[in-house]
Amino acid sequence: MRYPTRFALALVLVSQSAFAEIHASDCERAAKYSESRRGSAVLVMQNGRTIFEHYANDGSANRRWPIFSGTKSFWGIAALAAVQEGLFRLDDPVSDTITEWKDDPRKSRITIRQLLSQTDGIESASLLQRPSIHDRNAMAIALPSVAEPGSAFIYGPSHLQIFSELLRRKLGRRNVISYFEAHVSNRLGLHDLNYKKDARGNPLPATGFELTAREWARLGELIVGNGNYHRRQIVRSNVLREAFVGSQVNPAYGLTFWLNQQAPNGREADMERMLDLPWQSAQWAGVCICKDAPADMVVALGSHYQRLFIIPSLKAVIVRQGSGGNFSDAEFLRLVLGRRE
Repeated sequence: MRYPTRFALALVLVSQSAFAEIHASDCERAAKYSESRRGSAVLVMQNGRTIFEHYANDGSANRRWPIFSGTKSFWGIAALAAVQEGLFRLDDPVSDTITEWKDDPRKSRITIRQLLSQTDGIESASLLQRPSIHDRNAMAIALPSVAEPGSAFIYGPSHLQIFSELLRRKLGRRNVISYFEAHVSNRLGLHDLNYKKDARGNPLPATGFELTAREWARLGELIVGNGNYHRRQIVRSNVLREAFVGSQVNPAYGLTFWLNQQAPNGREADMERMLDLPWQSAQWAGVCICKDAPADMVVALGSHYQRLFIIPSLKAVIVRQGSGGNFSDAEFLRLVLGRRE
């Protein structure tokens, strides 16, 4: 009586494994789609091995490419490393450290979690990215509050710049960049990164890194490994999970990572176009990146369709780099995953 039951279970497991396997032929179709839309690189890894790699339009395996806001997710990992070390808790008030905010009726209620989820209500301040600014941190903490904390998703460089100042103060005599390198980039084997430092030496956490597709994939391997990269623990799994919880005002964004958790019944949206809208107009409820991709997919996302797609349930890491173009995340993912209509 047991044999048929075990046999049936084996069939189910084989069926699930076959469905979860990503095929090089599907990746090739996805790469052609990407290339036709100014794509420079496609790299697909599954179960720790590279199953597909393709370069075009001036891309190459050894060429570093700007990942723009994909930089934010690396600093999100640094924030979690600091939580793990006990420097602060995510729900601590920022004003405990940035004491200039103590008497402000709004800023005094902002938490570190809200900084990392861009729901603190602070003005986005894209001007912080200008290289001429002498002290970005000072400018960032002086920015006005334009919404109640937790009431709006306002995407921009201000939030992580404020976090950078908070981390600087928490570290005391330790340097922010040195901390990032010791706890994140060096452990991933990433060196000579562009921090876009201001005259005071403050990094610009919102953007700036340039990486090869293979280098960027290491961040994906870390997440698929539940906080471990090549058997080295960078962040404990229970701490890492905090990054993948959306906020009430934007369930599609966690702590520096984009989320697909509203799939399969969500409304597919081009996140870059959504971010071009005034923050007051963007509607994030029910939005997903691809309704045909697993709901546990998380994404590090940069301008001009730089993408690091990470699907823990498939143990898959997918990098796409390029120079813009009329690109669709959803269509690309359907091709990679073999789920074309």
